[in-house]
Amino acid sequence: MSRIVLDASALLALLNDEPGADNLTPELLRDAACSTVNLAEVQTKLVSEGGLPDEAWEDALSPIRDAEPFTAEHAQIAGSLVAQTRSLGLSLGDRACLALALTLKAPVYTADKSWKNLRLGVKIHVIR
Repeated sequence: MSRIVLDASALLALLNDEPGADNLTPELLRDAACSTVNLAEVQTKLVSEGGLPDEAWEDALSPIRDAEPFTAEHAQIAGSLVAQTRSLGLSLGDRACLALALTLKAPVYTADKSWKNLRLGVKIHVIR
C-alpha cells in the first residue's frame, strides 16, 4: 500500500464513526500521514466537545502513522493554493492538507464533498 494523507474531516469521521469512516480501511491507515495543522484542528474539535486535551491529542494521533510538520514549503504551497480554491471556500487547514499531499505525491482522503472538483495533480478521495 502506498502513502496517503488524511484531512481533518476524514480523521474526525473515523474517530467519531461517522458515515464514510468504513472507507478508511486498516490497510489504508497503515501508511497514513496527517499535517500537524490538521491534527490541531482535530484536537480542537475533540476538546471543544468536552475531551481532555491530552486524551484528545492521543486520539487524534491514534489512527495515523506520521504526524507531518507544517514546513515553510507547505506554507508556500498552501498560500499559493488560495487562488485555485477560493471559490470552494477551502480553509488554511484544508490547503495545509493539500500542500502535504502535493509534497508527498500522495492521494488525500477527505469528507469534504467540494474537494471532488479540485484538479491539483493529486488524487482526491471523498469518503462520503
